[in-house]
Amino acid sequence: MERSLRVGRLATFAYFVLNGFLMGMWIVHIPGIEHRVGIGHAVLGWLLLLLGAGAFAGMQIVGPLTDRFGTRTVVPLSAALCSAAVVLPGWATSGWTLGAALLVLGLGNGCLDVSMNAHAVQVERGYQRPVMSAFHAAFSIGGVLAALVGARMLSWGWSAAATLGAVALLGVAVAAVAAPALLPLQGAHTAGAPEDPDAPVAAVGKARHGTPRRIWGLATLALMIMLCEGVANDWSTLHLRHALGAPPATAALAYGAFSTAMTIGRLLADRVAARFGSVAVLRYGASAAALGLTAASLSSSIPMALTGWTLFGAGLSGCVPQLFSAAGHADPAAAGANVSRVAGLGYLGMLAGPTVIGPLTEVMPLHLTFFLPVAFCIVAAATAGILRWKAVEGSGVLRGPLLERPGMERPGMGRPGMGRMSERDVDAG
Repeated sequence: MERSLRVGRLATFAYFVLNGFLMGMWIVHIPGIEHRVGIGHAVLGWLLLLLGAGAFAGMQIVGPLTDRFGTRTVVPLSAALCSAAVVLPGWATSGWTLGAALLVLGLGNGCLDVSMNAHAVQVERGYQRPVMSAFHAAFSIGGVLAALVGARMLSWGWSAAATLGAVALLGVAVAAVAAPALLPLQGAHTAGAPEDPDAPVAAVGKARHGTPRRIWGLATLALMIMLCEGVANDWSTLHLRHALGAPPATAALAYGAFSTAMTIGRLLADRVAARFGSVAVLRYGASAAALGLTAASLSSSIPMALTGWTLFGAGLSGCVPQLFSAAGHADPAAAGANVSRVAGLGYLGMLAGPTVIGPLTEVMPLHLTFFLPVAFCIVAAATAGILRWKAVEGSGVLRGPLLERPGMERPGMGRPGMGRMSERDVDAG
């Protein structure tokens, strides 16, 4: 079992890297595709909404399918769909065909996003310790690989259709090769407890009807945090360029600092969560993010602003993985559906970032609009307790994120020299 779990974890890394690589290759080719199709920035902006709409639809569709058929079936099919769809924008010849291509690509991306996160939850449940953040770091690494590979192929004069076609074939191959290593369906139904503390223990492993309020709370926090990420993606460079008058090359360092800190932070966040608990990661991470963005917003110094954007990325890095993990562990029988709710609203938040900030710049300076995401970070920090484990009375089963605080015994496992924690001790946390 230990070997299959390790292999399953490696396969999950492969799918996360693949997802980041596929979407990164599309992003690298946006300028060339825009020029070849003959559309302007404004039209492209509207067409990108179709990418988001397709992703949101895919997330909501694939969640219940994942719970019904298992991640071992759904993840490879989703990866194959996303891989095949990435070539479609390269074949587009008009705005209409590009819009249709982006809708299908978004659908594949949404399906892969939710299904691979559901499998990540399954792997994390097997390890009985936090491993989710590292998977999200793998997605970022896939994006970096796409930037490097895409730049090289563009320098060789490859067309978008040829490059994306090769990427599609590679993606389908990776999806097929990694599929046998995924964990079987029953792994998602062997642990956990019902979301409702008053529900009988016999309900464990049975599908729930409706979405618990706690899941919607997690989804709302995901929307806020991912809106903050969207603000950094779209406005950090413009902030240094227009608010502080930085040269273009220097201004680009703002997003570079943010994304680098985000990737490194996610590589470290699992260890921090195992040591201090997921509540601490969200609470202090969101607090650090609020402090960093406030410093960047109020700074008149370029180095200080870059430091602020770096702290913003480091603070946010571990927040979203904790929310996804909590949603997946809340009810193992509905992990896919719950993750789809959290991921779906979170994705809408990321899309809303530029949409919300843009109109605000009509009534206030750009740097002052950043206090909206600062407020969202403060809300996330204040409500981080939603992640906390609780005991199901009379059942001896714990609910909530793994390893809530230092020294907590993992469910069903012991440590030398330590007794089993009581339900009373857990509730006291």
